[in-house]
Amino acid sequence: MFNSVTSAAIDSALDGLALRQRVIANNIANVNTPNYQAQRVMFEDALAASVQAGSGRADATTARSLEPTRLDGNNVNLDTETLSNIDTVLRFQFAARAAEGAFSSVRTAMRTN
Repeated sequence: MFNSVTSAAIDSALDGLALRQRVIANNIANVNTPNYQAQRVMFEDALAASVQAGSGRADATTARSLEPTRLDGNNVNLDTETLSNIDTVLRFQFAARAAEGAFSSVRTAMRTN
């Protein structure tokens, strides 16, 4: 059960989303730092390919944001970061509930035996 593709995918998704939350927080913290370049976290495409391949395991990667820079060289867009944070929180909650559902099934099965 815990080595299934689904479990591995949920675990990878939670890891990727947690990293994205940390990166968003760092971007927001540096909104006024001259020459700071915002970062983005990507893992969804790699995760989808991994699930199709039967693994379910994928690592998140970070890259520099392609947002335009301001006169001070900073490219953090607070609106983009805020929307990305909301989306990430909702996805994390969904994945956490999926993981809890899997563990709940195991607990139920253990109680009935």
